[in-house]
Amino acid sequence: MTAPHLSSSSSNPLPEPPPVSVAMARAHRRYWRFNLALIAVLMTLGLSVSFVVPLVARSLMAVRFAGFRLPFYIGAQGAILVYLALIAIYIVLMQRADRTLQNALDAENTARGN
Repeated sequence: MTAPHLSSSSSNPLPEPPPVSVAMARAHRRYWRFNLALIAVLMTLGLSVSFVVPLVARSLMAVRFAGFRLPFYIGAQGAILVYLALIAIYIVLMQRADRTLQNALDAENTARGN
């Protein structure tokens, strides 16, 4: 038995998305560029905490933080706190970006008279 498939003649065409103004397309492009740049920066920071700090741990043995040697502190608690901070930063900045995009959409709808 052959696998069922949809032929192009029997399937319904996909609906077209609604038209988007140039300003709204620009707002979406800014939003996604900001999102990708933010993810890249935060992932780079996470990568450096995960891999770079352990690589230089021996040279950081003389540094003390809260009474503990820095490599021990970062391994025990610091890395987790950094990851939580990165998540919080992402949430706050993306909520701000979402608000900006929503304001652009509201302005677009107001201009159209919806």
